[in-house]
Amino acid sequence: MTSSNFPLKVDYCGVCSLPPEYCEHGPLFDKCKEWMEENLPDEYARLILNKTQEELEAMSLNNSKKKQTRGGKAMKNITKKQEVQKQVVVGRSMRARKKYVTLVRGLKTCDMNLKKCSKAFGQKFACGSSVTGDDEITVQGDVVDDMMDFIVEELGIDDDLVVDGGDIKD
Repeated sequence: MTSSNFPLKVDYCGVCSLPPEYCEHGPLFDKCKEWMEENLPDEYARLILNKTQEELEAMSLNNSKKKQTRGGKAMKNITKKQEVQKQVVVGRSMRARKKYVTLVRGLKTCDMNLKKCSKAFGQKFACGSSVTGDDEITVQGDVVDDMMDFIVEELGIDDDLVVDGGDIKD
């Protein structure tokens, strides 16, 4: 039986947030090895370099297969934002007979807060305004031209990014 000094000091991987002994079972073993070699060279030497070449090849083959992943704290950091084309489309849609609503789509791509923008639209145009979709604001009334000017002047979005969508079918 070995004696341990308490409290124990445990190092964690900066990539997968697991202890280094378990990195080989995680989804990002290659990145973990690079991080460990740079930040924990003693652990890297003990865990990686002491394994035989066949074991290392077997681990790399296992990592090339698609593994089942679970959610959790470690996996939240891995998600990447996809690069989305910035464009705000302003159009109108028929509500009833001769009534129209103005639809504004794409404000989220310009990093705008949709709720604040909706409130600003309602105050500016003295009408109802609401967030109706993931990246869509509906404003009561046909205010497409004024809306485009307002978005450029008040919200500070570049004039080239604001596009007139014309009549939008739902």
